[in-house]
Amino acid sequence: MRLRTVLTTATAGLAAATCLTAAAGPANAGNSRTSNACSSSVSIDRFSDALDKTTYDGTFVGNFSALAVDKDGSIAALEDRSSLFDLNAKTLQPQRAVHLADENGADLDSEGLAIDRDGTRLITSETEPSIRRYSADGKILDRLPVPSSLLVAPVGRAVSNQTFEGLTLLPGGHTLLASMEYPIAGDTSGDVRFQTWTRTKGDHFKLAAQYAYKPDASFLGVPEVQALPDGRLLVLERGFTSGVGNTVRLYLADPRHATDTSKIDTLTGQPEVHLVKKTLLADIADCPSLGATAKQPQPNPLLDNIEGMVITGREKGSYKVLLVSDDNQNAVQTTRFYYLRVRTTPAY
Repeated sequence: MRLRTVLTTATAGLAAATCLTAAAGPANAGNSRTSNACSSSVSIDRFSDALDKTTYDGTFVGNFSALAVDKDGSIAALEDRSSLFDLNAKTLQPQRAVHLADENGADLDSEGLAIDRDGTRLITSETEPSIRRYSADGKILDRLPVPSSLLVAPVGRAVSNQTFEGLTLLPGGHTLLASMEYPIAGDTSGDVRFQTWTRTKGDHFKLAAQYAYKPDASFLGVPEVQALPDGRLLVLERGFTSGVGNTVRLYLADPRHATDTSKIDTLTGQPEVHLVKKTLLADIADCPSLGATAKQPQPNPLLDNIEGMVITGREKGSYKVLLVSDDNQNAVQTTRFYYLRVRTTPAY
């Protein structure tokens, strides 16, 4: 979603994503050490602004909405204006750009990305919303079904530009999960829906269970989810308050005992509906700024419109997590990558 100002009198929860180097700073600035702690569970190694306001092969590099690790180890970076970049995992420099389109040749509002076991790309567009499978060169191979209630009004009950944002394959690759960014009409509890699909023959997917997840406040949406090897999820919550800046929080979430809400028409806070359990890992505003600067007011100059997240590996008991901000091709926003280390408690 191209996040716009949210008018609220609530104090924006401080937020920011991990950091590495300032735009012109050294790429190795900051190491994982106590002084780089954002919380007891999260630390930031560094940040990089190296791609901010750059172009590659005539295509603007920015507007990033999702990240994924490709089969060759490179970073796939999806932008919400219908382009998919391949980035060098070490330098972040673009190596390829592929244009995406729908069945009629129109651009997508491309938001969520998962790379399947065969290297094909599963990509959401929040216009309808939709999930399509693309080949590496951008050819449409398949389209997944979407529950009618999650379609944009007047066909369904979703709000335009507030639909499928996060996308991830659960361990084993048999289940795909997409997160709605904000609640659908009629869900007065403020919960957002997490929709899943299960794999069928021929690597197609059919609709499966749905779960309810509650963001901290009404101005916070869910821009990204990523599955951990044990089936739990890392969940980003994000919002923006004019004159204050961004709020970005990272949660550990567990859908294993949540109620299947696929048959529940409206979520009104029913006591029998068990939500996805969540635990705060870090408020990104609490990370050290590492010398970052902001082009507009922020609770922490490290913060920007953080929207994409991917787990890139594991080292010394911590997950290596890469975040990216969506600059909306806006002069007062920055394309910034954040390198985090995340420790989680064992799953029970």
